[in-house]
Amino acid sequence: MAQAWAVLAALLFLLINLVEGPAYNVVSVEIGHEAVLRCPYISEMSLLMVIWKKNCRACCLLAYRSDHNETRKSNCSERMMWKYSPDSDPALRIYPVNFGDEGNYTCEIVNSAGNFLLFSSLTAIVPPTVTLTFDKSKGAVCQASAGKPAADISWIPASNHSTEEEVHHPNGTVTRVSYTGWVNSTLSTVTCLVTHPATNQTLSLDLSYTSPELLCILIGGSASVAAVIGVTLCLIFKCRAFRFRKSAHQSALPLATKNFRSTPSCEKTDAVKPPVLLESIYQNYRPGMIQ
Repeated sequence: MAQAWAVLAALLFLLINLVEGPAYNVVSVEIGHEAVLRCPYISEMSLLMVIWKKNCRACCLLAYRSDHNETRKSNCSERMMWKYSPDSDPALRIYPVNFGDEGNYTCEIVNSAGNFLLFSSLTAIVPPTVTLTFDKSKGAVCQASAGKPAADISWIPASNHSTEEEVHHPNGTVTRVSYTGWVNSTLSTVTCLVTHPATNQTLSLDLSYTSPELLCILIGGSASVAAVIGVTLCLIFKCRAFRFRKSAHQSALPLATKNFRSTPSCEKTDAVKPPVLLESIYQNYRPGMIQ
């Protein structure tokens, strides 16, 4: 008899699980995207009522009653609504998701078979901004900024000298920084692997362009090239200025000679002396000589 009751209890427990489904659901959604929370709805049974609520004081409550064909909404954002018609699929839709939407939600279904509950946990995730740089004192630096949750950072090839730092921001995001410690490494390339629920990224850095010797050579070479270009430009402009002055001098020389030669002719023209002749005439004139 005891064995029969045990078998009956096991069958009943199995039947309840098959009908109700899982009692807890975990949902992770990227910030700005859509979140859909499901209810343990059983389509074969007539729906009497469905209630969505967030488990906190004065939080959102969304309800539908089929016998009155009535929908109620209390303390809910406009971003929270039914995904479909509640009498066909009473899933809750939140779009776009922000940090304030995180928390635990409860969906309660009432039908002819009884009451069914499903608990959901919503977590907002944020993909980090990933950068890979080189520092003279710390070596290669891989940084995953403002991610939620914190990103995991690994290196290729693996380094036993890598260190990590974390900065926690007020909005719940985390910045994680990893240093390889390969300052004087002979490696030509290092790769940073960033793993996160929202994104996976791989960045590579060519260490041959980050050595201090090469930087000095590049800087010196740049300065030498700039000096040569500067001297060349000065010589070009100087030569052009010299040619311009020479050309101007040669073009101005005939004009000055012409003016110089024309000066005597002008003086001769102006040197015609009719007044002198008249004066001599008047000087030699004697009234008595005219009869």
